[in-house]
Amino acid sequence: MTESKCELFTVASEVTVQPQKEQDAPMGFFERYVQPCLAELLGSTLFIFVGCISVIGNVGITGSIQPALAHGLALAIVIALFGEISGGHFNPAVTVCVYLVGGMKLVLLVPYVLMQLFGGMIGAGLAKAISPPVEFSNASGAAFTAVSSSADVGAATVAEMVMTLFLTMSVSMGAVNGRTRCQFAPFLIGLTVTANILAG
Repeated sequence: MTESKCELFTVASEVTVQPQKEQDAPMGFFERYVQPCLAELLGSTLFIFVGCISVIGNVGITGSIQPALAHGLALAIVIALFGEISGGHFNPAVTVCVYLVGGMKLVLLVPYVLMQLFGGMIGAGLAKAISPPVEFSNASGAAFTAVSSSADVGAATVAEMVMTLFLTMSVSMGAVNGRTRCQFAPFLIGLTVTANILAG
C-alpha cells in the first residue's frame, strides 16, 4: 500500500479479497473504449450545464463569484465521479495535455475531444432550454464577452494561455504524475478553475 503525500488522515478499513477470476479478467472493448467516452460525454454535459446556467442566472447579481464557484464545484464533482473511468478531462486542452505527458492512449484522443464537444453542446442547449429568453439574451447566452475590441485580443490571449497553463499543470501534477498525484486532485483542479474565473 502506498501512502499519498496529500493524506490528512488515514482510516482503517477491511481489505476485501476478490475472486481470482475478477482480478485477472482483462478489460473488454466496452470498458476500455466506450465507457470512458460515455463518461466524458456525461461529465462534460453536466459541467457545461451547471457553468452556463450559473452565468445566465447571475447577470448583474454577484459578479464572478457565483459562476466561479459553480464551475469549480461542478468540475470537482464530475472529476471525482468519473475520474476512475475516463480520467475526468472534460476539456479538449486537458485531454491534449494528458496525452502529451503520457497519461492516455492516442486512440482515445479524438473520441474524447468529440465527446467533450458534444457534451458541451448538450449542456449549453439544456441551459438555454430551461432559461427565460430575456435572461439568456442578457447573459449573451453565457458566452465570453470581455473582448469588445481588437485591442483587447492580445491581453485576452495571454490571459487564456496563462490560465490554461495553470489548469493543465494542476491536472498533470495533481492527477497524472506518479510522484505528485494525490487523492484531492479533483478539488485541486476544481479550485484552479475557480481561481482562473475569478482572475479572468
